Amino acid sequence: MSIQWFPGHMTSARKKAAETMEFIDVVIEVLDARAPEASSNPLITELRAQRQRPCLKILNKADLADPEATKAWLDFYNGQQSVKAVALSCKNGAHAAKVPKLCQPLAPHRNSTLKPLRMMIMGIPNVGKSTLMNTLLKRRVAHVGDEPAVTKSQQSHNINERMTLTDSPGLMWPKIERPSDGLMLAAIHAIGRNAVIEEEVAEFLAGILLARYPAPLAARYAMDVKDLDGIGVVEAIARKRGCIAKSRDGELDLEKAAMILLTEFRAGKLGRISLETPETRRRLMESCAAVSTPQDTGV
Repeated sequence: MSIQWFPGHMTSARKKAAETMEFIDVVIEVLDARAPEASSNPLITELRAQRQRPCLKILNKADLADPEATKAWLDFYNGQQSVKAVALSCKNGAHAAKVPKLCQPLAPHRNSTLKPLRMMIMGIPNVGKSTLMNTLLKRRVAHVGDEPAVTKSQQSHNINERMTLTDSPGLMWPKIERPSDGLMLAAIHAIGRNAVIEEEVAEFLAGILLARYPAPLAARYAMDVKDLDGIGVVEAIARKRGCIAKSRDGELDLEKAAMILLTEFRAGKLGRISLETPETRRRLMESCAAVSTPQDTGV
């Protein structure tokens, strides 16, 4: 399944972000720590490059991600030019308070009342941008919801007389090139439900869990995962949780079972799980390059 999701308001959001980029000093890109590269918008990288703006990459929801995978991602991003990366939870006030201090060294020339540090929060939908904004300002200024694309317009606030912060709407890119990226984004709930089929997303998630986290999966649902594949996991959850379709003569309700798996993964009830690592990402990119490169026929 190839997932595509680009609500209409995102075209104007991209245009506004490009205009605002001229007047800010540091981009704060919020990523989901469970899938950092899948949740990194290439349009943000492009806009940053055009204006040569440094970036603080925040691996949010780090409390839900595999700590070893997160460490590997921090090493990966901190090795990039003009980038600083940190893992935290935007809901945690002490964590959020670190953000402006981490941004300051990226733009040391902006540190006075005459030249305040101007920061802009960017990222895809539902990764925690508005939560970060509210936590930093210690008041509710941005609407927060458990659905993607809640924020529809930019808003700016003063943190203090030396720092300003702009929150921007969640921004997707027009075409998700790799199907696995779309499935990861759907699994972490960064894509609207109208664009996905939950059973297929759950099957994909179950495949990752079987490969990398079989023990937590087996423990959560009290089942033997040996010899199961992704759809087999969803079927087993349906049996364990009594997901029976009332209108289909006792057939398993796989849609309901899929939502159980996705909801419990998103809530961290299966433990701390990452959907990708720098190594799995490298292998994915190599396989995509091999497929897209024409073979030498000797002609």
